[in-house]
Amino acid sequence: MDFDPEGERLPIKIDSATNAEYCPLPLSPAEQAANHHAHEFIDQTAKAINKNRRTFLKTLAGSAATLLAFNQAFARSGQVGGYFSIAQEAAYEPPAAQASIGGNEFIFDIQNHCVDPSGKWAKGQSGQRWVNVLNQVFAQRRQCDAGQFDCYSAEQMIKEVFLDSDTDVSVVSALWGGRESNPTPMAYAAEARQLAATSGANHRILIQGGVMPNEPGGLEFMETQAKEYHVAAWKIYPQWGPSGSGYFMDDPEYGIPMIEKARDLKVKIICAHRGLPLGGMEYKYSHPADIARAAKLYPDVTFICYHSGFESGVEEGPYTPDTAQGVDRLIKAHIDNGFGPNQGNLYAELGSVWRYCMSKPDQAAHLMGKLLKYFGAERICWGTDALWYGSPQDQILAFRSFQISKKFQEQYGYPAITKAMRQRIFGLNAAKIYGLDIPTIQKTLRDDSISKLKVSYGEMTNPSFETFGPKTRRAFLNIVSAHGGRPG
Repeated sequence: MDFDPEGERLPIKIDSATNAEYCPLPLSPAEQAANHHAHEFIDQTAKAINKNRRTFLKTLAGSAATLLAFNQAFARSGQVGGYFSIAQEAAYEPPAAQASIGGNEFIFDIQNHCVDPSGKWAKGQSGQRWVNVLNQVFAQRRQCDAGQFDCYSAEQMIKEVFLDSDTDVSVVSALWGGRESNPTPMAYAAEARQLAATSGANHRILIQGGVMPNEPGGLEFMETQAKEYHVAAWKIYPQWGPSGSGYFMDDPEYGIPMIEKARDLKVKIICAHRGLPLGGMEYKYSHPADIARAAKLYPDVTFICYHSGFESGVEEGPYTPDTAQGVDRLIKAHIDNGFGPNQGNLYAELGSVWRYCMSKPDQAAHLMGKLLKYFGAERICWGTDALWYGSPQDQILAFRSFQISKKFQEQYGYPAITKAMRQRIFGLNAAKIYGLDIPTIQKTLRDDSISKLKVSYGEMTNPSFETFGPKTRRAFLNIVSAHGGRPG
Protein backbone atom coordinates (compact mmCIF):
# COMPACT_ATOMS: atom_id res chain seq x y z
CA MET A 1 0.00 0.00 0.00
CA ASP A 2 1.39 3.38 -1.01
CA PHE A 3 0.82 5.91 1.76
CA ASP A 4 0.27 8.76 -0.72
CA PRO A 5 -0.29 7.35 -4.24
CA GLU A 6 -1.43 10.67 -5.72
CA GLY A 7 1.56 12.55 -4.35
CA GLU A 8 -0.55 15.02 -2.38
CA ARG A 9 2.07 15.48 0.35
CA LEU A 10 5.35 17.29 -0.08
CA PRO A 11 8.59 15.65 1.13
CA ILE A 12 9.51 18.80 3.08
CA LYS A 13 6.62 19.30 5.47
CA ILE A 14 5.42 22.81 6.25
CA ASP A 15 2.32 22.54 8.39
CA SER A 16 1.11 23.51 11.83
CA ALA A 17 1.85 20.16 13.48
CA THR A 18 3.47 20.27 16.91
CA ASN A 19 4.96 17.70 19.26
CA ALA A 20 1.93 18.44 21.48
CA GLU A 21 4.02 20.51 23.88
CA TYR A 22 2.88 23.75 22.32
CA CYS A 23 -0.30 24.96 20.67
CA PRO A 24 -0.33 24.78 16.86
CA LEU A 25 -0.06 28.17 15.22
CA PRO A 26 -1.74 28.88 11.89
CA LEU A 27 0.58 28.95 8.91
CA SER A 28 1.69 32.43 7.95
CA PRO A 29 0.74 33.77 4.52
CA ALA A 30 4.36 33.21 3.47
CA GLU A 31 4.26 29.56 4.55
CA GLN A 32 0.94 29.02 2.78
CA ALA A 33 2.34 30.62 -0.36
CA ALA A 34 5.46 28.44 -0.14
CA ASN A 35 3.37 25.27 -0.02
CA HIS A 36 1.18 26.43 -2.91
CA HIS A 37 4.14 27.35 -5.09
CA ALA A 38 5.92 24.09 -4.30
CA HIS A 39 2.90 22.04 -5.41
CA GLU A 40 2.77 23.96 -8.70
CA PHE A 41 6.50 23.66 -9.26
CA ILE A 42 6.44 19.91 -8.54
CA ASP A 43 3.70 19.46 -11.16
CA GLN A 44 5.70 21.35 -13.74
CA THR A 45 8.98 19.61 -12.98
CA ALA A 46 7.53 16.10 -12.89
CA LYS A 47 5.92 16.64 -16.27
CA ALA A 48 9.14 18.08 -17.70
CA ILE A 49 11.08 14.94 -16.81
CA ASN A 50 8.19 12.59 -17.66
CA LYS A 51 7.59 11.14 -14.18
CA ASN A 52 4.39 10.84 -12.22
CA ARG A 53 4.12 13.12 -9.22
CA ARG A 54 4.52 10.54 -6.43
CA THR A 55 7.48 8.84 -8.10
CA PHE A 56 9.22 12.18 -8.49
CA LEU A 57 8.52 13.29 -4.93
CA LYS A 58 10.17 10.17 -3.52
CA THR A 59 13.48 11.13 -5.13
CA LEU A 60 16.12 13.55 -3.88
CA ALA A 61 15.33 15.69 -6.91
CA GLY A 62 11.75 15.97 -5.67
CA SER A 63 12.98 17.23 -2.30
CA ALA A 64 15.39 19.62 -4.02
CA ALA A 65 12.57 20.97 -6.19
CA THR A 66 10.45 21.52 -3.08
CA LEU A 67 13.19 23.46 -1.30
CA LEU A 68 13.93 25.51 -4.42
CA ALA A 69 10.26 26.45 -4.66
CA PHE A 70 10.31 27.47 -1.00
CA ASN A 71 13.29 29.72 -1.72
CA GLN A 72 11.36 31.54 -4.43
CA ALA A 73 8.25 31.97 -2.31
CA PHE A 74 10.09 33.14 0.79
CA ALA A 75 12.19 35.60 -1.22
CA ARG A 76 8.99 37.10 -2.64
CA SER A 77 7.71 37.55 0.92
CA GLY A 78 10.79 39.58 1.82
CA GLN A 79 12.50 37.00 4.03
CA VAL A 80 16.16 37.50 3.24
CA GLY A 81 17.85 36.10 6.35
CA GLY A 82 18.39 32.59 5.10
CA TYR A 83 17.82 30.25 2.19
CA PHE A 84 18.35 26.68 1.03
CA SER A 85 21.60 26.57 -0.91
CA ILE A 86 20.71 24.23 -3.75
CA ALA A 87 21.73 24.21 -7.43
CA GLN A 88 18.80 24.98 -9.75
CA GLU A 89 19.50 21.91 -11.85
CA ALA A 90 19.04 19.72 -8.75
CA ALA A 91 15.30 19.65 -9.48
CA TYR A 92 15.92 17.93 -12.80
CA GLU A 93 19.20 16.06 -12.52
CA PRO A 94 19.72 13.31 -9.88
CA PRO A 95 23.52 13.85 -9.68
CA ALA A 96 22.97 17.54 -8.97
CA ALA A 97 20.36 16.70 -6.35
CA GLN A 98 22.76 14.28 -4.71
CA ALA A 99 25.52 16.90 -4.69
CA SER A 100 23.20 19.53 -3.19
CA ILE A 101 21.34 17.63 -0.48
CA GLY A 102 22.61 14.03 -0.57
CA GLY A 103 25.24 14.31 2.15
CA ASN A 104 27.31 11.63 3.87
CA GLU A 105 27.49 13.00 7.40
CA PHE A 106 27.35 10.77 10.46
CA ILE A 107 23.90 11.63 11.82
CA PHE A 108 23.25 10.99 15.49
CA ASP A 109 19.71 11.99 16.50
CA ILE A 110 19.66 12.33 20.27
CA GLN A 111 15.91 12.89 20.63
CA ASN A 112 13.59 10.22 19.25
CA HIS A 113 10.46 8.74 20.78
CA CYS A 114 8.54 5.48 20.65
CA VAL A 115 5.71 4.08 22.76
CA ASP A 116 5.10 0.64 24.24
CA PRO A 117 2.21 -0.64 22.07
CA SER A 118 1.00 -3.07 24.73
CA GLY A 119 -0.65 -0.17 26.53
CA LYS A 120 0.11 -1.70 29.95
CA TRP A 121 1.06 1.79 31.10
CA ALA A 122 -2.44 3.09 30.25
CA LYS A 123 -3.86 2.55 33.71
CA GLY A 124 -4.83 5.07 36.33
CA GLN A 125 -5.29 8.78 35.83
CA SER A 126 -1.83 9.59 34.45
CA GLY A 127 -1.87 6.65 32.08
CA GLN A 128 -5.31 7.60 30.80
CA ARG A 129 -4.03 11.07 30.03
CA TRP A 130 -1.47 9.53 27.69
CA VAL A 131 -4.18 7.39 26.07
CA ASN A 132 -6.11 10.57 25.32
CA VAL A 133 -3.03 12.13 23.75
CA LEU A 134 -2.21 9.18 21.53
CA ASN A 135 -5.77 8.29 20.56
CA GLN A 136 -7.42 11.67 20.18
CA VAL A 137 -4.65 13.62 18.55
CA PHE A 138 -1.93 11.83 16.71
CA ALA A 139 -2.99 11.04 13.15
CA GLN A 140 -0.19 8.49 12.89
CA ARG A 141 -2.61 5.93 14.30
CA ARG A 142 -4.42 5.84 10.94
CA GLN A 143 -1.45 4.07 9.42
CA CYS A 144 -1.72 1.13 11.82
CA ASP A 145 -4.03 -1.83 11.59
CA ALA A 146 -2.39 -4.38 13.89
CA GLY A 147 -3.06 -2.78 17.27
CA GLN A 148 -4.10 0.29 19.17
CA PHE A 149 -0.64 1.74 19.70
CA ASP A 150 1.44 -0.17 17.14
CA CYS A 151 1.92 2.97 15.09
CA TYR A 152 4.11 4.39 17.87
CA SER A 153 6.14 1.22 18.31
CA ALA A 154 9.87 0.65 18.09
CA GLU A 155 9.32 -1.06 14.73
CA GLN A 156 7.61 2.07 13.42
CA MET A 157 10.45 4.21 14.75
CA ILE A 158 12.99 2.06 12.94
CA LYS A 159 11.12 2.57 9.66
CA GLU A 160 10.63 6.32 10.05
CA VAL A 161 14.05 7.10 11.48
CA PHE A 162 16.40 4.58 9.88
CA LEU A 163 14.73 3.57 6.60
CA ASP A 164 13.05 6.85 5.66
CA SER A 165 15.86 9.14 6.80
CA ASP A 166 19.65 9.35 6.76
CA THR A 167 19.91 8.91 10.53
CA ASP A 168 22.68 6.53 11.62
CA VAL A 169 22.25 6.32 15.39
CA SER A 170 19.32 7.26 17.61
CA VAL A 171 18.61 7.89 21.27
CA VAL A 172 15.23 6.72 22.55
CA SER A 173 14.43 9.66 24.76
CA ALA A 174 12.44 9.23 27.95
CA LEU A 175 9.04 10.87 28.42
CA TRP A 176 7.64 12.60 31.48
CA GLY A 177 5.40 10.94 33.99
CA GLY A 178 5.49 8.51 36.88
CA ARG A 179 7.08 5.09 36.47
CA GLU A 180 3.76 3.25 36.37
CA SER A 181 2.17 5.45 33.72
CA ASN A 182 5.05 6.31 31.41
CA PRO A 183 4.33 5.41 27.74
CA THR A 184 8.00 4.55 27.24
CA PRO A 185 8.78 2.44 30.30
CA MET A 186 12.40 1.51 30.77
CA ALA A 187 11.76 -2.12 29.85
CA TYR A 188 10.30 -1.08 26.49
CA ALA A 189 13.12 1.35 25.72
CA ALA A 190 15.50 -1.55 26.34
CA GLU A 191 13.34 -3.73 24.11
CA ALA A 192 13.63 -1.16 21.32
CA ARG A 193 17.40 -1.20 21.66
CA GLN A 194 17.42 -5.00 21.67
CA LEU A 195 15.21 -5.13 18.59
CA ALA A 196 17.93 -3.43 16.61
CA ALA A 197 20.72 -5.38 18.29
CA THR A 198 19.25 -8.85 17.74
CA SER A 199 18.70 -8.08 14.09
CA GLY A 200 22.40 -7.37 13.72
CA ALA A 201 22.23 -3.61 14.12
CA ASN A 202 24.28 -3.04 17.25
CA HIS A 203 24.82 0.56 18.32
CA ARG A 204 21.88 1.88 16.28
CA ILE A 205 19.83 2.69 19.38
CA LEU A 206 20.89 4.07 22.76
CA ILE A 207 18.45 4.66 25.59
CA GLN A 208 18.00 7.27 28.29
CA GLY A 209 16.85 6.71 31.83
CA GLY A 210 13.89 8.84 32.80
CA VAL A 211 14.47 10.59 36.12
CA MET A 212 11.71 12.15 38.21
CA PRO A 213 13.66 13.03 41.37
CA ASN A 214 10.55 14.55 42.97
CA GLU A 215 8.70 11.23 42.70
CA PRO A 216 9.11 8.85 45.65
CA GLY A 217 11.85 6.35 44.82
CA GLY A 218 13.05 8.38 41.83
CA LEU A 219 16.72 8.40 42.82
CA GLU A 220 16.70 4.73 43.75
CA PHE A 221 15.26 3.91 40.32
CA MET A 222 18.26 5.64 38.73
CA GLU A 223 20.41 2.86 40.15
CA THR A 224 18.14 0.20 38.66
CA GLN A 225 18.25 1.87 35.26
CA ALA A 226 22.02 2.20 35.29
CA LYS A 227 22.83 -1.31 36.51
CA GLU A 228 20.07 -3.38 34.90
CA TYR A 229 19.32 -1.44 31.72
CA HIS A 230 22.72 0.20 31.09
CA VAL A 231 21.29 3.57 30.14
CA ALA A 232 23.59 5.92 28.24
CA ALA A 233 22.18 9.17 29.68
CA TRP A 234 19.41 10.66 31.78
CA LYS A 235 16.34 12.64 30.70
CA ILE A 236 14.65 14.99 33.13
CA TYR A 237 11.55 17.20 33.06
CA PRO A 238 12.01 19.75 35.85
CA GLN A 239 8.55 21.15 35.10
CA TRP A 240 6.85 17.91 36.12
CA GLY A 241 6.02 16.73 39.61
CA PRO A 242 3.57 14.25 41.09
CA SER A 243 1.97 17.08 43.05
CA GLY A 244 2.02 19.49 40.12
CA SER A 245 5.10 21.40 41.28
CA GLY A 246 8.47 21.17 39.56
CA TYR A 247 12.01 21.86 40.70
CA PHE A 248 15.18 23.64 39.63
CA MET A 249 18.19 21.65 38.57
CA ASP A 250 20.41 23.31 41.17
CA ASP A 251 18.04 23.16 44.11
CA PRO A 252 19.29 21.18 47.15
CA GLU A 253 16.14 19.08 47.57
CA TYR A 254 15.79 17.45 44.15
CA GLY A 255 18.20 18.83 41.56
CA ILE A 256 21.52 18.47 43.32
CA PRO A 257 20.84 14.96 44.69
CA MET A 258 19.85 13.85 41.18
CA ILE A 259 23.10 15.17 39.70
CA GLU A 260 25.14 13.64 42.51
CA LYS A 261 23.45 10.28 41.90
CA ALA A 262 24.27 10.48 38.19
CA ARG A 263 27.91 11.10 39.08
CA ASP A 264 27.98 8.22 41.54
CA LEU A 265 26.55 5.88 38.89
CA LYS A 266 29.09 7.17 36.32
CA VAL A 267 26.37 8.03 33.80
CA LYS A 268 27.22 11.68 33.53
CA ILE A 269 25.07 12.94 30.66
CA ILE A 270 21.94 14.80 31.74
CA CYS A 271 19.45 15.92 29.09
CA ALA A 272 16.85 18.37 30.35
CA HIS A 273 13.61 19.56 28.80
CA ARG A 274 14.07 23.33 29.04
CA GLY A 275 11.72 25.75 27.34
CA LEU A 276 8.39 24.67 25.86
CA PRO A 277 6.29 25.32 28.98
CA LEU A 278 4.00 22.39 29.73
CA GLY A 279 0.34 23.25 30.20
CA GLY A 280 -0.92 23.05 33.76
CA MET A 281 2.62 23.23 35.14
CA GLU A 282 4.44 26.24 36.56
CA TYR A 283 6.09 28.39 33.90
CA LYS A 284 9.09 29.27 36.06
CA TYR A 285 10.34 25.69 35.95
CA SER A 286 10.61 25.84 32.15
CA HIS A 287 13.28 28.57 32.20
CA PRO A 288 16.70 27.26 31.11
CA ALA A 289 18.80 29.38 33.48
CA ASP A 290 19.09 26.52 35.95
CA ILE A 291 20.78 24.14 33.50
CA ALA A 292 23.58 26.67 32.99
CA ARG A 293 23.98 27.10 36.73
CA ALA A 294 24.09 23.33 37.19
CA ALA A 295 26.67 23.00 34.40
CA LYS A 296 28.88 25.55 36.14
CA LEU A 297 28.57 23.68 39.45
CA TYR A 298 29.42 20.31 37.90
CA PRO A 299 32.05 20.69 35.14
CA ASP A 300 32.57 16.91 35.03
CA VAL A 301 28.94 16.31 33.95
CA THR A 302 27.63 16.99 30.44
CA PHE A 303 24.35 18.92 30.33
CA ILE A 304 22.27 19.03 27.13
CA CYS A 305 19.49 21.59 26.92
CA TYR A 306 16.72 19.95 24.92
CA HIS A 307 14.81 22.40 22.70
CA SER A 308 17.41 25.14 23.45
CA GLY A 309 14.94 27.07 25.61
CA PHE A 310 12.53 27.43 22.68
CA GLU A 311 9.13 29.03 23.24
CA SER A 312 6.48 28.80 20.53
CA GLY A 313 5.01 32.15 19.56
CA VAL A 314 8.24 33.93 20.46
CA GLU A 315 9.78 35.22 17.27
CA GLU A 316 13.48 34.42 17.13
CA GLY A 317 15.39 37.57 16.26
CA PRO A 318 18.77 39.10 17.11
CA TYR A 319 20.07 38.29 20.58
CA THR A 320 18.52 40.72 23.08
CA PRO A 321 19.74 39.91 26.60
CA ASP A 322 17.80 42.69 28.32
CA THR A 323 14.44 41.25 27.25
CA ALA A 324 15.47 37.64 26.74
CA GLN A 325 12.80 35.25 25.54
CA GLY A 326 12.93 31.90 23.79
CA VAL A 327 16.41 30.75 22.85
CA ASP A 328 17.87 34.06 24.06
CA ARG A 329 17.20 32.89 27.62
CA LEU A 330 19.55 29.95 27.18
CA ILE A 331 22.20 32.08 25.47
CA LYS A 332 22.06 34.64 28.29
CA ALA A 333 22.35 31.92 30.93
CA HIS A 334 25.27 30.42 29.01
CA ILE A 335 27.10 33.76 28.97
CA ASP A 336 26.17 34.74 32.53
CA ASN A 337 27.73 31.54 33.84
CA GLY A 338 31.01 32.19 32.11
CA PHE A 339 30.75 29.91 29.08
CA GLY A 340 32.17 31.05 25.77
CA PRO A 341 31.83 29.68 22.22
CA ASN A 342 32.94 26.05 21.98
CA GLN A 343 33.72 25.98 25.71
CA GLY A 344 32.35 24.15 28.68
CA ASN A 345 29.96 21.29 29.36
CA LEU A 346 26.63 22.84 28.33
CA TYR A 347 25.12 21.98 24.94
CA ALA A 348 22.09 23.24 22.99
CA GLU A 349 19.87 20.65 21.25
CA LEU A 350 17.69 21.37 18.21
CA GLY A 351 14.64 19.14 18.80
CA SER A 352 11.40 20.85 17.69
CA VAL A 353 13.03 24.30 17.54
CA TRP A 354 14.74 23.64 14.19
CA ARG A 355 11.58 22.05 12.80
CA TYR A 356 9.55 25.07 13.92
CA CYS A 357 11.97 27.62 12.44
CA MET A 358 12.99 25.90 9.21
CA SER A 359 9.89 27.22 7.39
CA LYS A 360 10.67 30.76 8.59
CA PRO A 361 14.00 31.69 6.96
CA ASP A 362 14.63 34.84 8.99
CA GLN A 363 13.94 33.08 12.28
CA ALA A 364 15.96 30.06 11.18
CA ALA A 365 18.90 32.34 10.37
CA HIS A 366 18.68 34.03 13.77
CA LEU A 367 18.32 30.69 15.57
CA MET A 368 21.36 29.10 13.98
CA GLY A 369 23.30 32.35 13.78
CA LYS A 370 22.90 33.03 17.50
CA LEU A 371 23.70 29.51 18.57
CA LEU A 372 26.78 29.35 16.34
CA LYS A 373 27.96 32.78 17.49
CA TYR A 374 27.49 32.31 21.24
CA PHE A 375 27.53 28.53 21.81
CA GLY A 376 29.75 27.59 18.88
CA ALA A 377 29.40 24.73 16.41
CA GLU A 378 31.04 22.34 18.88
CA ARG A 379 28.30 22.86 21.47
CA ILE A 380 25.16 22.18 19.38
CA CYS A 381 23.58 18.73 19.03
CA TRP A 382 21.14 17.30 16.51
CA GLY A 383 17.73 16.10 17.64
CA THR A 384 14.38 15.98 15.84
CA ASP A 385 11.64 14.86 18.25
CA ALA A 386 10.56 12.07 15.87
CA LEU A 387 8.14 10.21 15.85
CA TRP A 388 5.84 13.11 16.69
CA TYR A 389 6.77 14.86 13.41
CA GLY A 390 6.99 11.68 11.38
CA SER A 391 10.25 10.88 9.63
CA PRO A 392 13.03 13.40 10.38
CA GLN A 393 14.34 13.32 6.81
CA ASP A 394 12.80 16.67 5.88
CA GLN A 395 14.51 18.29 8.87
CA ILE A 396 17.81 16.72 7.78
CA LEU A 397 17.51 17.93 4.17
CA ALA A 398 16.50 21.42 5.23
CA PHE A 399 19.39 21.72 7.68
CA ARG A 400 21.85 20.15 5.25
CA SER A 401 21.18 22.91 2.71
CA PHE A 402 20.29 25.92 4.88
CA GLN A 403 22.54 28.94 4.71
CA ILE A 404 22.53 32.28 6.52
CA SER A 405 22.48 35.14 4.02
CA LYS A 406 25.45 37.46 3.64
CA LYS A 407 23.20 40.33 4.69
CA PHE A 408 22.50 38.71 8.07
CA GLN A 409 26.12 37.63 8.41
CA GLU A 410 27.29 41.23 8.01
CA GLN A 411 24.47 42.82 10.01
CA TYR A 412 24.55 40.48 13.03
CA GLY A 413 28.02 38.96 12.96
CA TYR A 414 26.73 35.47 12.21
CA PRO A 415 29.06 32.97 10.55
CA ALA A 416 28.30 31.21 7.30
CA ILE A 417 27.32 27.60 7.97
CA THR A 418 30.15 25.41 6.71
CA LYS A 419 30.27 21.72 5.93
CA ALA A 420 32.46 21.17 8.99
CA MET A 421 29.87 22.90 11.21
CA ARG A 422 27.09 20.71 9.86
CA GLN A 423 29.14 17.58 10.46
CA ARG A 424 29.72 18.57 14.07
CA ILE A 425 26.08 19.40 14.70
CA PHE A 426 24.68 16.37 12.87
CA GLY A 427 26.72 13.87 14.83
CA LEU A 428 30.32 14.52 15.77
CA ASN A 429 29.47 16.49 18.92
CA ALA A 430 27.03 13.94 20.27
CA ALA A 431 29.34 11.07 19.36
CA LYS A 432 32.05 12.64 21.49
CA ILE A 433 29.62 13.16 24.39
CA TYR A 434 28.40 9.56 24.26
CA GLY A 435 31.86 8.12 23.69
CA LEU A 436 31.17 6.66 20.24
CA ASP A 437 34.09 5.80 17.99
CA ILE A 438 32.71 6.94 14.65
CA PRO A 439 35.03 5.05 12.25
CA THR A 440 34.38 1.81 14.13
CA ILE A 441 30.64 2.36 14.26
CA GLN A 442 30.41 3.40 10.62
CA LYS A 443 32.23 0.23 9.61
CA THR A 444 29.78 -1.84 11.68
CA LEU A 445 26.72 -0.01 10.42
CA ARG A 446 27.66 -0.41 6.77
CA ASP A 447 27.19 -4.16 7.06
CA ASP A 448 24.37 -4.41 9.59
CA SER A 449 20.84 -5.60 8.91
CA ILE A 450 19.31 -2.13 8.76
CA SER A 451 21.78 -1.01 6.10
CA LYS A 452 21.03 -4.14 4.07
CA LEU A 453 17.30 -3.62 4.52
CA LYS A 454 17.68 -0.01 3.47
CA VAL A 455 19.25 -1.07 0.18
CA SER A 456 16.30 -3.29 -0.70
CA TYR A 457 13.84 -0.75 0.69
CA GLY A 458 15.35 1.87 -1.59
CA GLU A 459 13.98 -0.04 -4.57
CA MET A 460 10.43 0.30 -3.29
CA THR A 461 10.68 3.24 -0.91
CA ASN A 462 7.36 4.28 0.60
CA PRO A 463 7.69 7.33 2.85
CA SER A 464 4.44 8.75 4.20
CA PHE A 465 5.56 12.43 4.24
CA GLU A 466 3.09 12.85 7.09
CA THR A 467 3.34 14.66 10.40
CA PHE A 468 1.59 13.15 13.37
CA GLY A 469 1.19 15.85 15.98
CA PRO A 470 -1.88 18.03 16.54
CA LYS A 471 -2.33 20.55 13.75
CA THR A 472 -5.18 22.68 15.10
CA ARG A 473 -5.87 24.57 18.28
CA ARG A 474 -8.93 22.40 18.90
CA ALA A 475 -6.91 19.19 18.66
CA PHE A 476 -4.35 20.64 21.03
CA LEU A 477 -6.99 21.77 23.52
CA ASN A 478 -8.39 18.24 23.52
CA ILE A 479 -5.16 17.24 25.22
CA VAL A 480 -5.24 20.11 27.68
CA SER A 481 -8.79 19.35 28.73
CA ALA A 482 -7.98 15.64 28.96
CA HIS A 483 -4.87 15.79 31.10
CA GLY A 484 -3.23 19.16 31.43
CA GLY A 485 0.13 18.02 30.10
CA ARG A 486 1.75 16.75 26.91
CA PRO A 487 4.45 14.47 25.58
CA GLY A 488 7.89 15.58 24.55
